[in-house]
Amino acid sequence: MAAWFLKKQGYDVVALFMVNWHERVGAVTSACTWEEDALIAGMVAKKLEIPFHVVDLSKDYKERVVEYMFAEYQAGRTPNPDVLCNREIKFDIFLNEALRFDADFVATGHYCRKEKLLVEGAEIYRLMAGKDPNKDQSYFLCQLNQYQLSKAMFPIGDLLKPEVRKIAKEQQLPSAERKDSQGICFVGKVDLPTFLQQQLEPKVGNVIEIPASFILKKKPAGVSPENFSKLCFSYPYKPWNGSIIGEHQGAHFYTIGQRKGLNIGGHKEPLFVIATDVKRNIIYVGEGKNHPGLYRRGLFIETANMHWIREDLKMVPGESRTFDIRIRYRQPLQKGTIHLDGNGAWIIFENEQRGITSGQFAAWYAGEELIGSGVIA
Repeated sequence: MAAWFLKKQGYDVVALFMVNWHERVGAVTSACTWEEDALIAGMVAKKLEIPFHVVDLSKDYKERVVEYMFAEYQAGRTPNPDVLCNREIKFDIFLNEALRFDADFVATGHYCRKEKLLVEGAEIYRLMAGKDPNKDQSYFLCQLNQYQLSKAMFPIGDLLKPEVRKIAKEQQLPSAERKDSQGICFVGKVDLPTFLQQQLEPKVGNVIEIPASFILKKKPAGVSPENFSKLCFSYPYKPWNGSIIGEHQGAHFYTIGQRKGLNIGGHKEPLFVIATDVKRNIIYVGEGKNHPGLYRRGLFIETANMHWIREDLKMVPGESRTFDIRIRYRQPLQKGTIHLDGNGAWIIFENEQRGITSGQFAAWYAGEELIGSGVIA
């Protein structure tokens, strides 16, 4: 649909399809999704009467996205491969491939928008949320820089998903009935533990249940710079803080807030992962979706892991500023204040947040504009 809109507007459009993954290990379906995707994409290009090319970027994708992903899980963090893919592949390696065709822009089907400003004579690009509140994908582009944005086009960002589907059907595009993609960006729908076991060895360890009463005693009262670290970091649980209730196959296979895969009965309410310790190979769990161990008032981002799309709005140490913040895709925006010091950003929310997870990205918005983002420590 992005190609259809651009062609309708009079642009000279070329279709470039990237192959980023060949392996089938850990895939839920036996077929490799890119083969079917490429076939449909080729049919769309033929229907639109535009040239169609294929480029294999699987080597770069493996090095820049998949290996990073394995390393993060091994370290006990939960990465977001889709954000990485956009920064490292789609708007970097793929962008360079597109420029070989003398392209001026790379257009994608992301549900977001781009605007241009003049600030003191300089062109500044704004990354704006998509008009469809149920499909806004600006979060996935939270690590783009000004150069990448200058080359990007988002032709369907002003439309709602049902409108895009409707026009695709009216134009009889072969992709009109295609389901939304699921799973890891360009790998497809996979069984994550099976996928991770390609490089991460299973290792039996203890599952320890932490009672809610223990955490409630440890939670700090009030908000002040002196207790930012207590508000922003998970409590450093020790084995003697709870009781052993079962075993798992490797702490690096689990993430905060996870419910499935524990396979431990005997509780009134479901168990949720509240912390992992990959050094001791321990999973800490709590009973019930409202267990206090799932909730925190803030998070921390190291200076090296902070990124500003709007460099002209960059904060300086000692400054505090309130934004609307998102810590995962499709999460409603949450009001929070960034307090910047020499070590990084302390983000304190108005309300406690559920499932803050290290390795994920926090993105901050001013109205509809995405201003910056960072990796949660």
